[in-house]
Amino acid sequence: MKLESKFYNELKRITPQIRWTRIENTSVSGTPDLLGYNDSGHYFTVELKVSRSNKVNLSPHQIAYHITHPKNSFILVKSLDQRSVKLYPGSVVRELDACGLELEPLCLGLEACGSWFTELGA
Repeated sequence: MKLESKFYNELKRITPQIRWTRIENTSVSGTPDLLGYNDSGHYFTVELKVSRSNKVNLSPHQIAYHITHPKNSFILVKSLDQRSVKLYPGSVVRELDACGLELEPLCLGLEACGSWFTELGA
C-alpha cells in the first residue's frame, strides 16, 4: 500500500464523523486527494502529502489549484523525517512550496488536525 493511502486510512480512522470522498482523478491535474464534509455542513478539500525531508513536493498544478481555491482547501503533510503531521491552509501554498515544513502550520499532530476538520465552520 502506498504511503499516501496509509495516511488516508489513518485520517479516516480518527475522523469517523467526517464523510470523506477519495478523489482519484487523472483527467484534471492538481485536484486534491480528498473531499470532506463535516457535521456543520462544510465541504473542504485536502491534499495529502508524505514527505521524507523538509521539502513538500507540490506540482505546479497542485499549487495552481490552491491559489485559485484558497478557502476551504488544505494541505495535510505527514513528515517521516520529523515524525509529525502538519496542516496548512491552501492560501499559503506558495510559502509552503518555498519554505517547506519550516512554515508555521495551522495545527500539529494527526488528532489535532482531525479535530480542526471536524470543527470547521462550527
